[in-house]
Amino acid sequence: MGVRADIKWPNDVLIAGKKVCGILIENGFSKVDLSYTVIGIGINVNFATSTFPEIADIATSLSMEVGKDVPVENVALQLYTELDKLYARIVEEETVIREWADHMETLGKRVRVSLGSRTFEGTAIKVNDSGNLLLRLNDGSVQEITAGDVSHLRDQ
Repeated sequence: MGVRADIKWPNDVLIAGKKVCGILIENGFSKVDLSYTVIGIGINVNFATSTFPEIADIATSLSMEVGKDVPVENVALQLYTELDKLYARIVEEETVIREWADHMETLGKRVRVSLGSRTFEGTAIKVNDSGNLLLRLNDGSVQEITAGDVSHLRDQ
């Protein structure tokens, strides 16, 4: 769409630090083998955050970023085309994790990760080959995070 987008680990897409898209993935297993994957993608296309002032500081939409309404059909077609290309690469056993990590806005930032009742704070240093976030904690140790809610912390 002509705007730069970045990723907040693991599944949010940001434009200028504001969320424009969220992705949820659910895997189903048969014993230890992956049986299926369901991907849900929500994209703010023609959405005015002024309608919901409580999220105006953290959310945006494609139309707000490009300054005009965006045809939803064009977004869907482009999304499906890109997903088809990624799927073909994965079927050929090519990894896309490095490309994903290259667009990761989270890396190098101070973050808080919430995992249920547990919370970790530190600097996001890397995404490993499994897609897990490596977090350098305040004591210097490294914690591997497989899932969680990530918040970027402002420098204090």
